[in-house]
Amino acid sequence: MTIKKVLTSGRVPVKIWTEDIEPEAEQQLINLSTLPFVFKHVSVMPDVHLGAGACIGTVLATKGAIILSSIGSDIGCGMAAIKTNLFGNQVREKIKELRHSIERSIPTGFNAHKSERAPGLDWQGFLSFEQLTIPTRVLNDKQKYKNQLGTLGGGNHFIEICLDTDNRVWVMLHSGSRNIGKTLADIHLKKAQELMKQFFIELPDKELAFLPQGTNEFDNFLYDVQWAQSYAMENRRLMLELVMKDLSYTFNNGQPLSRLLEVNCHHNYVELENHYGTNVYITRKGAIRARSNDLGIIPGSMGTRSYIVQGKGEMESYCSSSHGAGRRMSRTKARNTFKEEDILSQTEGVECKKDNSILDELPGAYKSIESVMANQEDLVTVLYELKQLLCIKG
Repeated sequence: MTIKKVLTSGRVPVKIWTEDIEPEAEQQLINLSTLPFVFKHVSVMPDVHLGAGACIGTVLATKGAIILSSIGSDIGCGMAAIKTNLFGNQVREKIKELRHSIERSIPTGFNAHKSERAPGLDWQGFLSFEQLTIPTRVLNDKQKYKNQLGTLGGGNHFIEICLDTDNRVWVMLHSGSRNIGKTLADIHLKKAQELMKQFFIELPDKELAFLPQGTNEFDNFLYDVQWAQSYAMENRRLMLELVMKDLSYTFNNGQPLSRLLEVNCHHNYVELENHYGTNVYITRKGAIRARSNDLGIIPGSMGTRSYIVQGKGEMESYCSSSHGAGRRMSRTKARNTFKEEDILSQTEGVECKKDNSILDELPGAYKSIESVMANQEDLVTVLYELKQLLCIKG
């Protein structure tokens, strides 16, 4: 077992799979561990870093309540990948052309698909959209959320074309539930904070507001969050379809490519699971499920390695592993630290933007993915090691 550190000053222990953790993040974890409904222990992945309320890299089991910040504001954020039958020598010469084709097909940042061409118009999840427990003003934006389905978003979201060690071409991408997920998260966090005042509950951090099971607020949140998680899964699936279409037209005369393996997994979500013989709500914020034989994706940062993994079912981690490398610098610090020459050196060999817009996403702003992987050898087995040829940032 590779637990590196245990914090014991709370009500339950905090088990951490790294020693590389800021004091502020440790305090957040201790705050979590004092709450009365936290089950058995808190598990912390090796990519852990400071977050809002709960650290990114936290896996929490609870009975009778859910802490909203232990999921993250981008509900259902996660990764997806497809292993294709193409080889690297087939795509290298047209990699810039492919980048421009993908950028035309998939809107990034605040952009969305045109209403008449949105690929998610017929998604079955929209049949239950009106049942979401949110204000009418949000429900009235249904077309907006239809147009955003199959779009990348911004921040650290990305689309990559990668090669594995056998020179096979992979499509890999990172995105979540777009604006609707954040809107739902904000609405329910506000409701939880109002409940804390109503019940006179004092918390070490107001971002740790929770919804008690048995309340209407809890039931409404659970319905909405599960809807948003489905939206996020479909969002990634649609983008994979669009990239595969671009690959087929650029390299296979428009004929469909073979899909040798496909993975689509959340790393910001809640699920009812059974651990240690007890049904508990598991929230993973910046962590993937890694039960025995579960397939998962652990990306590095642009310019470094990424990994397709298989879970080992380690109970001490609640069958979880890291979701990536984890930040070691805030975005502001990265923008103030790195210069133009760092962009060129840290993204050498990768077809991507080479301007100041990616300063806060450079590999130097993240922890070493190799160290993260070494710290979780008991959690996952590496199946494929990937290196990107192309990276499109949101």
